[in-house]
Amino acid sequence: MAKHQFQTEANQILQLMIHSLYSNKEIFLRELISNASDALDKLNMLVLTDEKYKGIKFDPRIDIKRDKENKLLTIADTGIGMNEEDLLNNLGTIAKSGTKAFLENLTGDQKVDSHLIGQFGVGFYAAFMVADKVEVITKKAGEEKAYKWVSDGTGEFEVEEATKEGHGTEIILHLKDDETEFLEEHRIESIVKKYSNHIPFPIFMDKEKYIPAKTDDDGKEIEPARTEIENVQINSANALWTISKSELKDEDYISFYETLAHSNEEPLTWMHHKAEGAIEYTTLFYIPSKAPMDIYRVDYQPGIKLYINRVFITDDDKELMPTYLRFLRGVIDSKDLPLNVSREILQSNPVMAKIRNASVKKVLSELAKMMKKEPEKYDTFYKEFGNVLKEGLYNDFANREKILELLKFHTLNSDEMTTIEEFVKNVDEEKKEIYYLTGKSSIDMLKHSPVLEKFKARGIDVLLLNEEVDTIIFPMVTEYKEYKLVPAADAKFEESEEEKKAKEELAKEYESFTKEIKDILGDEVKSVEVATELTESAVAIKADKEDPAYMMAQMMKQMGQGGDVEEPAPILQINPKHELIKKLKESADQNLIEDAAHVLLDQAKLFDGRELDDTADFVVRLNRIMSKAL
Repeated sequence: MAKHQFQTEANQILQLMIHSLYSNKEIFLRELISNASDALDKLNMLVLTDEKYKGIKFDPRIDIKRDKENKLLTIADTGIGMNEEDLLNNLGTIAKSGTKAFLENLTGDQKVDSHLIGQFGVGFYAAFMVADKVEVITKKAGEEKAYKWVSDGTGEFEVEEATKEGHGTEIILHLKDDETEFLEEHRIESIVKKYSNHIPFPIFMDKEKYIPAKTDDDGKEIEPARTEIENVQINSANALWTISKSELKDEDYISFYETLAHSNEEPLTWMHHKAEGAIEYTTLFYIPSKAPMDIYRVDYQPGIKLYINRVFITDDDKELMPTYLRFLRGVIDSKDLPLNVSREILQSNPVMAKIRNASVKKVLSELAKMMKKEPEKYDTFYKEFGNVLKEGLYNDFANREKILELLKFHTLNSDEMTTIEEFVKNVDEEKKEIYYLTGKSSIDMLKHSPVLEKFKARGIDVLLLNEEVDTIIFPMVTEYKEYKLVPAADAKFEESEEEKKAKEELAKEYESFTKEIKDILGDEVKSVEVATELTESAVAIKADKEDPAYMMAQMMKQMGQGGDVEEPAPILQINPKHELIKKLKESADQNLIEDAAHVLLDQAKLFDGRELDDTADFVVRLNRIMSKAL
């Protein structure tokens, strides 16, 4: 018998299960039945599509067996089964993305951690919540050898050859002394009805059947009453998405979601749609109430299962729905795709493209309804998934307008978030320009940005976008309906001839001063210029968007390589009306002017949401200026 060590993360998950961090222990049965259903799904597809498996009989069933005397609970299936390599990969490691993040987020607080475990989904390892030893006997379809896997969850497991009739897997749980409730007929049946009623394969269990006594015409007992053991199906085994909406209750949808998403939390909402006509298909999509832990990981686990005529095809194809809707969990079932469709064919299949496009429109439409009719629920959705949804502005041009209308924005003139539809009601109908400011800082910091001073002076509202994703995506969003989206720094307002003349005079008056500041700052700035639109701040910085280096940096950022190319040095703008600038211009203290030039540039960078290259230098210079002032 070969001994093996559990992968570190797997062992950590095991310890959590063994020490019963999770209070809702009954989900172990949901997880094991779900795994059995997946194994049947996989074999079903192979028998129908792979020549190698054509001769294998597909007789799908899941059996739950109880042995009260020995405290054994067995969950068996007639699915694909596992060979030795599968056992090592599937029951010794956790390949699930986000595992490390999940473990790092554990706090030791049982209530908080229980919530995290429910969100993570624990799979096979949930067995150790109720068992102090687990045996797995399995034989892969089409192979001769069977194997036995054994572990008590203490850091290692053993694998040896075994004997087994027929393909499939048996999981034998040696229940802990205080977990024997899970051997009771009514307890198991209630868990199956609650979580696994709509698993699309039958679940069987031996049940006691009471047979009343037989009597003759005079009432005399001929045969005494007795009980017989009868093997009966305990779930409905009908794929929930194939049932008419009118026949389903909320609890049916919720229990199916818990199995589908391996979650103990109710979904936020769901959308069940049947399309008939040229293309026939059914979709059932759920929006979780909490974001999955791997939502921002490149290797996120997609949440949509594809079926063709109720035959499972795949659950790991990221092309089934666009990446910005990766929070969805659910099912697509079509009658119009070939069973042997490959992933490559699937991605270019016109039927799948139509299903995908129609499904995206349906989801966006349902979200728009939620926003208008259930604003509190929508706020919950937006808090969890708003930033993911924004990604659609970048990669779904056809639905860009709909996505924009689903976003919520902070603005300069309001403390309440608003939509773009509401915002444009106050936009100048002659200019038709929507101004926005992006920056990786707090909304309060953005509201005090020097860039916004010209808007405050004119009473013009501005969209404030302070998420990292905003800085990458919004420069590519140039219009909404007949309105142009314009970065606040690029906004231009009409000036009278008098204003133009005054500006020219100030630029001339400050020409030698701006040259002096540029000489002091050198390559840290591209140029120094007078900015009459500044009203409160002494300085501000802006990018030269015509600079080829700036354009290249923006392109690289959009391609997800923002850190590889540096943006060119900014333009430093000075406010000639500000007392500080006036005094500096008149000062003869060269050391003071030099320190002030660097401090003012750093100040402008901070307002722009940038990090300082040398904070120590900033502090030293600031202290010298303060000492002189005192």
